[in-house]
Amino acid sequence: MNKADVTEAIILAKKEKNLTWEKIAAEIGMSPVWTTSACLGMNSMPEAKAEALCSLLNLPEGSKQVLMEYPRKSWDFQVPQDPLIYRLYEVVGVYGDTLKELIQEKFGDGIMSAIDFTMEVDKEENPKGDRVILTLNGKFLPYKAW
Repeated sequence: MNKADVTEAIILAKKEKNLTWEKIAAEIGMSPVWTTSACLGMNSMPEAKAEALCSLLNLPEGSKQVLMEYPRKSWDFQVPQDPLIYRLYEVVGVYGDTLKELIQEKFGDGIMSAIDFTMEVDKEENPKGDRVILTLNGKFLPYKAW
């Protein structure tokens, strides 16, 4: 088994059991964003969480070890075709330099960590159309001079 095999098994079990990512996350005691990312192969799971997920979804033998493996974080460098992912790509394309300027003006020369990081996805009901609220919360890491 590899990460793709386990991800496929997770998605099939999720559909079969009519579960949401939020429900799965609650059952294993983790955040929905982190849980979904780990289930899609982009994060490794601690043993107890991998065991809980395997039990919840009745995943095939060997899944726990794969879930615990360190991921090879890579993605397609082409412009995404999925409309939702494309719009996020567009946001970074249009506002990336602005975010960089504003972050560095407030913090100095450095980056926002994607390691010491959390993210939340929320919904705000609005009469003009419901709103998506993304909260990215990363530790600032200054560049050092030596």
